[in-house]
Amino acid sequence: MSESLKAYTDVEFLKRDVCRPVRLQLELLKPDVIMEDNGIRSTIVLFGSARSQAPDRARERVAQAENALAASPDSRELQLKLRQAKHILELSKYYEIARDFARMVSSSCQIQGACDYVVMTGGGGGFMEAGNRGAADVGAKSVGLNISLPFEQSPNPYIPEELVFTFHYFSIRKMHFLLRAKALCAFPGGFGTMDELFETLTLIQTRKIDRIPVILFCREFWDSLINWDLFVEMGLICPEDLGIITYCETAREAWDVIQDFWSNPKNHESVAQEP
Repeated sequence: MSESLKAYTDVEFLKRDVCRPVRLQLELLKPDVIMEDNGIRSTIVLFGSARSQAPDRARERVAQAENALAASPDSRELQLKLRQAKHILELSKYYEIARDFARMVSSSCQIQGACDYVVMTGGGGGFMEAGNRGAADVGAKSVGLNISLPFEQSPNPYIPEELVFTFHYFSIRKMHFLLRAKALCAFPGGFGTMDELFETLTLIQTRKIDRIPVILFCREFWDSLINWDLFVEMGLICPEDLGIITYCETAREAWDVIQDFWSNPKNHESVAQEP
């Protein structure tokens, strides 16, 4: 007779529906404990598309799309791919801005084992990669909250191995994004970026969390995508709700906004409800 497995070593048992509360608790607990072990006291969260690219790779993508279209000039699919490649190239300058921002933040806030304003990303490619890469440029810690998906999402190579966390549940991952956050910086992105951004805006608006700077990079993208003023015009939000958002175009501008916010004692007054 084979030896019976202890409950905590029985993976098949832990995967059963009845154990979902245990799995949720473990996904909440493990990153919290390990970040505490690493002295991580506060974070700056950096969101953005995993499909964005560094400028050199974006230029290569345009060249490949142009070559493909030249061979089949009537292909609507290839015409779309070329347009997409050109848009990615236009946004690629923000890859470097995200990297510069992470480098700037990480250069001065990790001293004698105590880590504040640690860059935290979704752990994937694109703008997330740029954030972790900027921290790695100056030998600083950064965190990647990866999510298991059937496509696209795998950890980028710039995150310390012990600070890569892979989640199954989006809800617990999003909770960790905000547990230590001193700011949220959102670069252009897709559904995932919108989900994370609007959840944060909602939590601040409803005072479920204390206010933090919410910085949007590339105003042209956001203003063309979302008619913010329409929310107010239709009476769906208050005019002051738009004050939660700050637009920035450079790394220095964003870092100054964050430092100015936290240097004002009024912004330290807790307004969040009891958990």
